[in-house]
Amino acid sequence: MNKVPPLAVILAAGMGTRLGEQGQLAPKGFLQFGEDGPIIERSLAQMQDAGVERVVIVTGHLQHFYQELAARMPGLIELVHNPLYAESGSMYSLHTARERLTETFWLFESDLVYERKALDELARVHSGSALLLSGPTGSMDEVYAEASGDLLVNLSKDRSQLGANVLGELVGISRIEPDCFARMVSHSEQVFASTLKLEYEQALVGAARGGPVRCQLVEDLAWSEVDTEAHWQRVNDRVYPEILRRDAAHATGVR
Repeated sequence: MNKVPPLAVILAAGMGTRLGEQGQLAPKGFLQFGEDGPIIERSLAQMQDAGVERVVIVTGHLQHFYQELAARMPGLIELVHNPLYAESGSMYSLHTARERLTETFWLFESDLVYERKALDELARVHSGSALLLSGPTGSMDEVYAEASGDLLVNLSKDRSQLGANVLGELVGISRIEPDCFARMVSHSEQVFASTLKLEYEQALVGAARGGPVRCQLVEDLAWSEVDTEAHWQRVNDRVYPEILRRDAAHATGVR
């Protein structure tokens, strides 16, 4: 049986500026496709189904949406607020929650839609820190992962800045062990002396210089982040229907 960390963290402080009016009306996690409710609720249901028992959500922009969600899910959700969300990056949000994170945890971005296989595949990593990669998505906003074997070397949106072994695209779901998180925190605190604009991906690369971070590649994975209006349209038209089809097949054991 795969061992799933009972703790998950969702980074949900972002302002959604690239989503236009949609990003100003609600946090990205409250985007909705079809009649299935906000994507954050679908993600939470998938986490619970996989074995997650406790979820820390770091809020910022329009935090009252998450306060109302937590009130509807007592015993599952804990909220941590990043008061500097408008002037900081995702690693500062994660750093804000550091006192709650003393055990292995799964790290999620709030604007993800993904098929259940994503969690099943990451759960195959029984120990050590790891990040989930996919094959090419054509999303036009990819973060590429360079690896040595299956160990993380670097991450960048600019593929030309990476070496020859680009293994895949970062999905936005990771498994973080306490030793890796300690290195992420140490790296970030050095950067915070000059700027709070540090993303968790950059801190992961810094942590990987001091210890192994595995890349778990799933070539054929239906997923997307929803950062822009173009992402929203692509997910609505193609990605989300495919996720629903695959998850229905997963539930019946037919692929």
